[in-house]
Amino acid sequence: MRVLVTGGMGFIGSALCRRLARDAGTRVVNVDKVSYASVPASLADIEDYPNYRFVRADICDGDAMLALMRRERIEHVMHLAAESHVDRSIEGPAEFIRSNIEGSYALLEALRAYRDGLPEDGVKTLRYLHVSTDEVYGSLGLDAPPFNESTPYDPRSPYSASKAASDHLAKAWSHTYGLPIVLSNCSNNYGPHQFPEKLIPLTILNAVHEERLPVYGDGRNVRDWLYVEDHVSALIAVVQNGAIGDTYNIGARNEVTNIEIVRAICAELDELRPRASGAPYADLISYVKDRPGHDFRYAIDPAKLERELGWRAEIDFAEGLRRTVQWYLQNEPWWRPIRDARYSGQRLGLLAHEQK
Repeated sequence: MRVLVTGGMGFIGSALCRRLARDAGTRVVNVDKVSYASVPASLADIEDYPNYRFVRADICDGDAMLALMRRERIEHVMHLAAESHVDRSIEGPAEFIRSNIEGSYALLEALRAYRDGLPEDGVKTLRYLHVSTDEVYGSLGLDAPPFNESTPYDPRSPYSASKAASDHLAKAWSHTYGLPIVLSNCSNNYGPHQFPEKLIPLTILNAVHEERLPVYGDGRNVRDWLYVEDHVSALIAVVQNGAIGDTYNIGARNEVTNIEIVRAICAELDELRPRASGAPYADLISYVKDRPGHDFRYAIDPAKLERELGWRAEIDFAEGLRRTVQWYLQNEPWWRPIRDARYSGQRLGLLAHEQK
């Protein structure tokens, strides 16, 4: 299997590349333009693998994407490259329009030209997975049922609107041009190698630096959390066995409020790395002005994926969170250069609760 992964230096993309590259029979080609959130160190374990290749390129360059598909004789495209930070989309939406909409369009057109040049047996094996987010569905009330694949789209931020637009492009290109496209919409991801601007690593690293732990509003916003390795296994199942033109929601039924997340991290750190003063880390919690248009609740119903493809999340939230806290405590050489040079954790206007 020859797989093209876009955005493979990001959090989820790097986890996917590492998983795929462990199979010696899989050729993994990672395309990433290397933006502020790209972390080459996340791929250090596989960078010398003979079945792995990194290509620095922008998905908006359709000609380059087409040439790469042809040169590598790609069978599966797994499209994860995206601007994904809600607060950054509020501050500057232009890059989200460019990357998430224009980039997806360029990649789809490259796929169409590539497909049209393949022999019949190549067309039969070609698959394209468009990876998206639950945020395209909007915001849920506390007692509303979780999102499913039939939930109407209702994006409420520049980020989610750009992802909704790219979802519609993928569906239209599948329907109109007959491209072999499947889609996925996931809940909040967490785990090792997540960029330090996101809620869980931000809280961990601010805590160990004895800095305040910012929480939007009253902290009661609810998110559905999915361990990144579970997400990766779902993506592989969907690209290999999902029905063409169909959508699969990926979640682990782990609904937790933001303040519960922060307090759970504090409790883990109290046990694993107690403060020198003996005070609990929860004393560092600081409530800050809420994000504009902050969605109250997201929740995913993964029943279709479980029923049709046999996938199940394996890591429960308590175990996944403990693994994540331990990883950041043990891997300072990974996060220290990022925190020092690119993201100090003190720009409270860029605290986010999403990573898709």
